[in-house]
Amino acid sequence: MKQLPAAHILQTWDWGEFKRRTVGWQPTRLAFERDGIPVALASVGTRSMGPFKVLYVSKGPALDYENESVFLEVLDALESRARGMGAVWLKIDPDVVLATGIPGGKGEKNTALGRRICTQLKDRGWRYSDAQVQFRNTIKFDLGQTDDELLMAMSGNTRRKIRGAKKKGVTVRAADDDDLAILYDLYRITAARDSFLIRRYDYYKRAWQAFMRAGLAHALIAEYAGEPIAHVILFHIGRTCWYFYGASGDRERQRMPNYLLQWEAIKWAKAKGYAIYDMWGAPDVFDESDSLWGVYQFKRGFRGQVVRHIGAWDFAPRPWLYAAYSKLAPRIMGLLRN
Repeated sequence: MKQLPAAHILQTWDWGEFKRRTVGWQPTRLAFERDGIPVALASVGTRSMGPFKVLYVSKGPALDYENESVFLEVLDALESRARGMGAVWLKIDPDVVLATGIPGGKGEKNTALGRRICTQLKDRGWRYSDAQVQFRNTIKFDLGQTDDELLMAMSGNTRRKIRGAKKKGVTVRAADDDDLAILYDLYRITAARDSFLIRRYDYYKRAWQAFMRAGLAHALIAEYAGEPIAHVILFHIGRTCWYFYGASGDRERQRMPNYLLQWEAIKWAKAKGYAIYDMWGAPDVFDESDSLWGVYQFKRGFRGQVVRHIGAWDFAPRPWLYAAYSKLAPRIMGLLRN
């Protein structure tokens, strides 16, 4: 898996098992080979909704999308599976870049590959999904730069806050199994303060513990005077390290621990040999109307590159059923999200 282009943590065996045990998605792994060499992988989650089945390839399939014949072979197999199972829909969410930069902004650049993949999907009857599950846009960093280059690219305000956190006595350490309750408590406080829903402790404990033990996740805790005040949890595989979870308590927030945590996370990913640090999430609409605007204001200070993916696409073997079922989509989105 990790050697494949577009390898993503949500396509791993471990993620499929985690979703099976926690929310009932049944994973099927499809491997594609050429001359005995793996060229593509699709971890397909299946869930029954009453008499209906839905299929989801979260942030996949994993393959070299420049290789058109492999891409079309994988689509053939996925479409055949959806038809054979009588699925309402099959959703894929390829990690394919459509454009970089803010829409309409200076430096925006569209990609020929993203346009081609979208056209091919449309020509085969796929449709851009009204029910996007994962973040379509994100902010990424090229970790081939030196520490000084990464720092100097940041806004002056962000650099000052990183250095200020250190001067104000914030320290950062790695977390382990004994810290899982602390991680959740900080996450619970953040959710209450910022008004977003989270799952019960057992869900996150299972995810964080399993992936940390498998060497696919790493957590950092910021402390002041020995008290945990913030954390980040990173997931990583292949070429990429993702900032999946972040939280802070209500105490000592003036010490700006989140800025120092992000910098330490970037340095950790770089030291481990990852090529890309992904901050996992940017607005769909780049103005104050978007719910991610506040988080984006924090992330943009680190001056990574805005990357916009092609998003999730649906294949419907029976379009009339898909149209009827889509009305229920808001009710099932919570079952899909990571």
